[in-house]
Amino acid sequence: MKQINPKSLTLKTLNKGNVWEVQENDIFRMWEAAEKDAELKDNMRHYQDIIRSAFETEEVKVDRPEVIQKYKDRGFQVANIRIDENRSMLWAIKKRPIMRVTDLTYENIRHITAAKLIEVLGRNFGGGWESLSQSIRDIIESGFDISTTTLPQVRLHKPGGMYEKKVNDGFQVLEIPKGTWVEAIFAKEKPEVEKPRMKYENEKALLDDELDDDEDLPEMDEKYEDDEDEFDDDKLTEESYRTTFDAEEDLDLDAADVVDDEDY
Repeated sequence: MKQINPKSLTLKTLNKGNVWEVQENDIFRMWEAAEKDAELKDNMRHYQDIIRSAFETEEVKVDRPEVIQKYKDRGFQVANIRIDENRSMLWAIKKRPIMRVTDLTYENIRHITAAKLIEVLGRNFGGGWESLSQSIRDIIESGFDISTTTLPQVRLHKPGGMYEKKVNDGFQVLEIPKGTWVEAIFAKEKPEVEKPRMKYENEKALLDDELDDDEDLPEMDEKYEDDEDEFDDDKLTEESYRTTFDAEEDLDLDAADVVDDEDY
Protein backbone atom coordinates (compact mmCIF):
# COMPACT_ATOMS: atom_id res chain seq x y z
CA MET A 1 0.00 0.00 0.00
CA LYS A 2 1.30 3.44 -0.87
CA GLN A 3 2.46 5.22 2.28
CA ILE A 4 1.97 8.98 2.41
CA ASN A 5 2.43 11.29 5.37
CA PRO A 6 -0.87 13.21 5.51
CA LYS A 7 0.84 16.14 7.22
CA SER A 8 3.01 16.65 4.14
CA LEU A 9 -0.04 17.22 1.94
CA THR A 10 -1.73 20.52 1.21
CA LEU A 11 -4.81 21.38 -0.83
CA LYS A 12 -2.43 22.29 -3.63
CA THR A 13 -0.84 18.81 -3.68
CA LEU A 14 -4.06 16.91 -3.01
CA ASN A 15 -5.39 14.73 -5.83
CA LYS A 16 -7.98 11.98 -6.28
CA GLY A 17 -5.39 9.34 -5.44
CA ASN A 18 -3.66 10.61 -2.31
CA VAL A 19 -6.88 12.07 -0.87
CA TRP A 20 -7.64 8.51 0.29
CA GLU A 21 -4.64 8.74 2.64
CA VAL A 22 -6.04 11.62 4.69
CA GLN A 23 -8.75 11.81 7.32
CA GLU A 24 -11.38 14.40 8.19
CA ASN A 25 -9.14 16.40 10.55
CA ASP A 26 -6.46 16.56 7.82
CA ILE A 27 -8.98 18.11 5.42
CA PHE A 28 -9.94 20.83 7.90
CA ARG A 29 -6.24 21.49 8.66
CA MET A 30 -5.39 21.87 4.96
CA TRP A 31 -8.42 24.06 4.34
CA GLU A 32 -7.50 26.39 7.20
CA ALA A 33 -3.96 26.72 5.86
CA ALA A 34 -5.26 27.44 2.35
CA GLU A 35 -7.43 30.29 3.57
CA LYS A 36 -4.27 32.41 3.87
CA ASP A 37 -3.16 31.71 0.29
CA ALA A 38 -4.75 34.08 -2.21
CA GLU A 39 -3.86 31.81 -5.15
CA LEU A 40 -5.59 28.84 -3.58
CA LYS A 41 -8.75 30.77 -2.78
CA ASP A 42 -9.55 30.97 -6.49
CA ASN A 43 -9.51 27.17 -6.75
CA MET A 44 -11.63 26.24 -3.74
CA ARG A 45 -14.33 24.62 -5.88
CA HIS A 46 -11.71 22.42 -7.56
CA TYR A 47 -10.40 21.26 -4.18
CA GLN A 48 -13.93 20.57 -2.97
CA ASP A 49 -14.44 18.26 -5.96
CA ILE A 50 -11.27 16.35 -5.10
CA ILE A 51 -12.32 16.02 -1.46
CA ARG A 52 -15.78 14.79 -2.48
CA SER A 53 -14.20 11.92 -4.43
CA ALA A 54 -13.17 10.34 -1.10
CA PHE A 55 -15.45 12.02 1.43
CA GLU A 56 -19.15 12.53 1.90
CA THR A 57 -19.70 16.24 2.42
CA GLU A 58 -22.73 18.25 3.49
CA GLU A 59 -23.29 21.88 4.33
CA VAL A 60 -24.90 22.21 7.75
CA LYS A 61 -27.50 24.88 7.20
CA VAL A 62 -28.77 25.03 10.79
CA ASP A 63 -26.06 25.84 13.31
CA ARG A 64 -27.62 24.36 16.43
CA PRO A 65 -26.02 21.86 18.85
CA GLU A 66 -28.72 19.23 18.39
CA VAL A 67 -28.39 19.40 14.59
CA ILE A 68 -24.60 19.15 14.72
CA GLN A 69 -24.84 16.21 17.12
CA LYS A 70 -26.98 14.31 14.61
CA TYR A 71 -24.20 14.66 12.03
CA LYS A 72 -21.63 13.46 14.56
CA ASP A 73 -23.82 10.46 15.38
CA ARG A 74 -23.65 9.55 11.67
CA GLY A 75 -19.83 9.64 11.78
CA PHE A 76 -19.34 13.14 10.36
CA GLN A 77 -16.86 15.71 11.65
CA VAL A 78 -18.18 19.26 11.60
CA ALA A 79 -16.22 22.50 11.39
CA ASN A 80 -16.59 26.02 10.12
CA ILE A 81 -14.61 26.75 6.93
CA ARG A 82 -14.09 30.07 5.15
CA ILE A 83 -15.12 30.28 1.51
CA ASP A 84 -13.94 33.84 0.98
CA GLU A 85 -13.43 37.05 2.97
CA ASN A 86 -17.15 37.59 3.31
CA ARG A 87 -18.54 34.06 3.59
CA SER A 88 -18.00 30.98 5.71
CA MET A 89 -19.77 27.63 5.85
CA LEU A 90 -20.41 24.98 8.48
CA TRP A 91 -19.16 21.82 6.79
CA ALA A 92 -19.74 18.17 7.71
CA ILE A 93 -17.44 15.57 6.15
CA LYS A 94 -17.01 11.82 6.51
CA LYS A 95 -14.57 9.46 4.76
CA ARG A 96 -16.32 7.24 2.23
CA PRO A 97 -16.18 3.63 3.45
CA ILE A 98 -14.89 0.88 1.17
CA MET A 99 -17.34 -1.87 1.98
CA ARG A 100 -18.31 -3.40 -1.36
CA VAL A 101 -16.42 -4.25 -4.53
CA THR A 102 -18.35 -1.48 -6.26
CA ASP A 103 -16.63 1.00 -3.91
CA LEU A 104 -13.26 0.10 -5.42
CA THR A 105 -11.77 2.55 -7.93
CA TYR A 106 -8.47 3.05 -9.71
CA GLU A 107 -7.88 5.99 -7.33
CA ASN A 108 -8.34 4.10 -4.05
CA ILE A 109 -7.21 0.56 -4.92
CA ARG A 110 -3.58 1.27 -4.02
CA HIS A 111 -4.58 2.82 -0.72
CA ILE A 112 -5.99 -0.33 0.87
CA THR A 113 -4.15 -3.39 2.16
CA ALA A 114 -4.47 -6.92 0.85
CA ALA A 115 -6.20 -7.84 4.11
CA LYS A 116 -8.77 -5.07 3.51
CA LEU A 117 -9.29 -6.28 -0.06
CA ILE A 118 -9.94 -9.84 1.15
CA GLU A 119 -12.42 -8.44 3.67
CA VAL A 120 -14.26 -6.55 0.93
CA LEU A 121 -14.26 -9.59 -1.39
CA GLY A 122 -15.50 -11.84 1.39
CA ARG A 123 -18.39 -9.50 2.09
CA ASN A 124 -19.50 -9.53 -1.55
CA PHE A 125 -18.68 -13.01 -2.75
CA GLY A 126 -20.71 -16.06 -3.53
CA GLY A 127 -19.80 -17.15 -7.01
CA GLY A 128 -16.01 -16.74 -6.88
CA TRP A 129 -13.49 -14.57 -8.70
CA GLU A 130 -15.07 -14.92 -12.12
CA SER A 131 -18.43 -13.77 -10.75
CA LEU A 132 -16.97 -10.27 -10.58
CA SER A 133 -17.37 -8.00 -13.57
CA GLN A 134 -14.33 -7.56 -15.78
CA SER A 135 -14.12 -3.87 -14.87
CA ILE A 136 -13.93 -4.65 -11.14
CA ARG A 137 -11.29 -7.32 -11.75
CA ASP A 138 -9.25 -4.86 -13.80
CA ILE A 139 -9.36 -2.33 -10.96
CA ILE A 140 -8.28 -4.93 -8.39
CA GLU A 141 -5.48 -6.28 -10.57
CA SER A 142 -4.13 -2.77 -11.13
CA GLY A 143 -3.09 -2.77 -7.48
CA PHE A 144 -2.81 -6.45 -6.52
CA ASP A 145 -1.36 -9.68 -7.78
CA ILE A 146 -4.28 -12.11 -7.91
CA SER A 147 -4.23 -15.86 -8.42
CA THR A 148 -6.87 -18.51 -7.79
CA THR A 149 -7.22 -22.24 -7.53
CA THR A 150 -10.14 -24.59 -6.95
CA LEU A 151 -9.38 -27.90 -5.26
CA PRO A 152 -11.07 -30.57 -3.15
CA GLN A 153 -11.22 -29.35 0.43
CA VAL A 154 -9.02 -32.21 1.63
CA ARG A 155 -6.21 -31.17 -0.73
CA LEU A 156 -6.23 -27.39 -0.42
CA HIS A 157 -4.09 -27.24 2.74
CA LYS A 158 -1.76 -30.08 1.77
CA PRO A 159 1.74 -29.41 3.21
CA GLY A 160 4.03 -27.95 0.57
CA GLY A 161 1.13 -27.17 -1.76
CA MET A 162 0.15 -23.95 -3.46
CA TYR A 163 -1.80 -22.61 -0.46
CA GLU A 164 1.18 -22.91 1.88
CA LYS A 165 3.59 -21.43 -0.67
CA LYS A 166 1.36 -18.44 -1.37
CA VAL A 167 0.79 -17.65 2.31
CA ASN A 168 4.53 -17.92 2.99
CA ASP A 169 5.10 -15.49 0.10
CA GLY A 170 2.94 -12.87 1.78
CA PHE A 171 -0.39 -13.45 0.02
CA GLN A 172 -3.70 -12.98 1.83
CA VAL A 173 -6.26 -15.64 0.99
CA LEU A 174 -10.04 -15.92 0.77
CA GLU A 175 -11.60 -19.39 0.75
CA ILE A 176 -14.99 -19.87 -0.90
CA PRO A 177 -16.62 -23.28 -0.21
CA LYS A 178 -18.17 -25.00 -3.22
CA GLY A 179 -19.58 -28.25 -1.95
CA THR A 180 -16.63 -30.45 -0.99
CA TRP A 181 -14.37 -28.24 -3.11
CA VAL A 182 -12.95 -24.82 -2.25
CA GLU A 183 -11.98 -21.87 -4.43
CA ALA A 184 -9.01 -20.03 -2.94
CA ILE A 185 -8.30 -16.46 -4.03
CA PHE A 186 -4.83 -15.12 -3.23
CA ALA A 187 -4.06 -11.39 -3.14
CA LYS A 188 -0.80 -9.51 -2.65
CA GLU A 189 -0.10 -5.81 -3.08
CA LYS A 190 1.85 -4.95 -6.20
CA PRO A 191 5.00 -2.89 -5.68
CA GLU A 192 4.92 0.68 -6.91
CA VAL A 193 6.78 1.02 -10.21
CA GLU A 194 7.74 4.47 -11.37
CA LYS A 195 7.81 4.90 -15.11
CA PRO A 196 10.96 6.65 -16.36
CA ARG A 197 10.32 10.03 -17.87
CA MET A 198 11.43 10.58 -21.45
CA LYS A 199 13.77 13.52 -21.83
CA TYR A 200 12.49 16.51 -23.74
CA GLU A 201 15.31 16.24 -26.27
CA ASN A 202 14.33 12.67 -27.15
CA GLU A 203 10.71 13.66 -27.53
CA LYS A 204 11.67 16.55 -29.81
CA ALA A 205 13.92 14.33 -31.91
CA LEU A 206 11.15 11.77 -32.38
CA LEU A 207 8.70 14.51 -33.30
CA ASP A 208 11.13 15.97 -35.84
CA ASP A 209 11.63 12.54 -37.41
CA GLU A 210 7.89 12.15 -37.81
CA LEU A 211 7.50 15.59 -39.36
CA ASP A 212 10.32 14.91 -41.84
CA ASP A 213 8.79 11.65 -42.97
CA ASP A 214 6.69 12.37 -46.06
CA GLU A 215 5.35 8.83 -46.28
CA ASP A 216 1.88 8.13 -44.99
CA LEU A 217 1.74 6.26 -41.74
CA PRO A 218 0.35 2.73 -42.05
CA GLU A 219 -3.21 2.34 -40.96
CA MET A 220 -3.61 0.70 -37.58
CA ASP A 221 -6.10 -2.09 -37.16
CA GLU A 222 -8.96 -1.06 -34.97
CA LYS A 223 -9.20 -4.56 -33.58
CA TYR A 224 -6.52 -7.01 -32.66
CA GLU A 225 -6.37 -10.47 -31.23
CA ASP A 226 -4.82 -11.09 -27.81
CA ASP A 227 -3.38 -14.57 -27.77
CA GLU A 228 -3.21 -14.55 -24.00
CA ASP A 229 -6.99 -14.40 -23.83
CA GLU A 230 -7.34 -17.65 -25.76
CA PHE A 231 -8.09 -20.71 -23.65
CA ASP A 232 -5.48 -23.46 -23.93
CA ASP A 233 -6.02 -26.73 -22.11
CA ASP A 234 -2.28 -27.48 -22.26
CA LYS A 235 -1.42 -24.35 -20.25
CA LEU A 236 -3.68 -24.89 -17.25
CA THR A 237 -2.01 -24.62 -13.82
CA GLU A 238 -3.26 -24.60 -10.27
CA GLU A 239 -3.20 -20.81 -10.47
CA SER A 240 -5.73 -20.78 -13.30
CA TYR A 241 -9.21 -19.52 -12.65
CA ARG A 242 -10.49 -23.05 -13.23
CA THR A 243 -10.07 -26.29 -11.34
CA THR A 244 -6.66 -27.71 -12.03
CA PHE A 245 -4.29 -30.31 -10.67
CA ASP A 246 -0.49 -30.58 -10.60
CA ALA A 247 0.47 -33.00 -13.36
CA GLU A 248 3.51 -34.14 -11.38
CA GLU A 249 1.52 -35.12 -8.30
CA ASP A 250 -0.21 -38.43 -7.82
CA LEU A 251 -3.90 -37.71 -7.59
CA ASP A 252 -5.63 -40.41 -5.60
CA LEU A 253 -9.08 -39.19 -4.74
CA ASP A 254 -11.68 -41.37 -3.12
CA ALA A 255 -15.06 -41.54 -4.72
CA ALA A 256 -16.31 -39.26 -1.94
CA ASP A 257 -13.95 -36.49 -3.06
CA VAL A 258 -15.38 -36.34 -6.57
CA VAL A 259 -18.44 -34.20 -6.71
CA ASP A 260 -21.31 -34.47 -9.12
CA ASP A 261 -22.49 -31.38 -10.88
CA GLU A 262 -25.49 -31.30 -8.57
CA ASP A 263 -23.20 -30.48 -5.60
CA TYR A 264 -22.35 -27.16 -7.16
